[in-house]
Amino acid sequence: MAMTVLSVAFAFAPVGPKAVGGAEQILTELDGALTAAGHTSLALACEGSQAAGTLFSTPLLGSDLYDADSRRWSGKQRQACLDRILSQHDVDLIHMHGLDFHEYKLPPDVPVLVTLHLPVSWYPQEIWRRYSGNVQFQCVSETQRRSCPPELRDAPVILNGVALPACTESKSDFAIALGRICPEKNQHEALEAGSRAGVRVLLGGQVFPYQDHRIYFYKRIMPLLNGHDSILHEFLGPLAPLRKQQLLGQARCLLHPTLAPETSSLVAMEALAAGTPVIAYPSGALPEIVDDGVTGFLVHDVEEMAIAVDHVDQIRPEDCRAAAHQRFSRERMIQDYFQLYSVMTEGAVQEKRYA
Repeated sequence: MAMTVLSVAFAFAPVGPKAVGGAEQILTELDGALTAAGHTSLALACEGSQAAGTLFSTPLLGSDLYDADSRRWSGKQRQACLDRILSQHDVDLIHMHGLDFHEYKLPPDVPVLVTLHLPVSWYPQEIWRRYSGNVQFQCVSETQRRSCPPELRDAPVILNGVALPACTESKSDFAIALGRICPEKNQHEALEAGSRAGVRVLLGGQVFPYQDHRIYFYKRIMPLLNGHDSILHEFLGPLAPLRKQQLLGQARCLLHPTLAPETSSLVAMEALAAGTPVIAYPSGALPEIVDDGVTGFLVHDVEEMAIAVDHVDQIRPEDCRAAAHQRFSRERMIQDYFQLYSVMTEGAVQEKRYA
């Protein structure tokens, strides 16, 4: 049966084919899959977004307008947009993807799925008991669910998924590091490990206009580029999806020295799908994704990462691709979400029938 699903993005991150954040990429995949399957997909997201279904955009604040008054104004704009959508469309399910989901006034008679894309500790801890039975929380890894408060310990887990490339790339002698450029992603240690191993590192990602992100880039990343220790590391900036996939397939390995309590890692999954081993710190859910010694290595510091680069040829690309196919495919993720959508909407219909 056809559904109408309203996906609500984080207020300050565009969605679409060029989306940077993991939550935005997952929303984009689901929007496309809903539309392709004949469902009605509505997306509430900020200016600059793109959607396969119908997009309802709200103003995107400039980097110099993140003060309390501007955020309150922005919140009123988003709530008004949500209310208009619900008044004009018979929505079967609302899927909240943003860290700010708790800032919305949600209808009590429409099923609401809240995907917790970020560490549970990043959400206000007083909110979990606020919601009634029409709201279902969902985690993206077992590691994340184990960190949940008692109210969320029964939340379903749907692992993220990525596209599986149809063809493989020939390997080159460089490593790659990808992600938003910021202190918790710790990319400077990927560059340092490449220098120690004598391997060039290509760094791709966006420097968002936050002061600490810019300071980190100029003080920790820039000094390691342009001939440091005779190794010509290179910063590529944000990468288009096809270019990112191509470089991931050609790379000798992905270096992922993140310090963040990762709930998932799309870039690690994308690397494995491309047949590229992952060398990562065991932060958050990374041990769920990287099978140490089989699809990559879990290491704890720059020295161990450099040593792992020297041994990465022990990892077979076909084992990486097999792991991605079995566990991290986009099709499996979409099927899991569609099944949960179906259960939630059918349950809502039953409640209305017997009310």
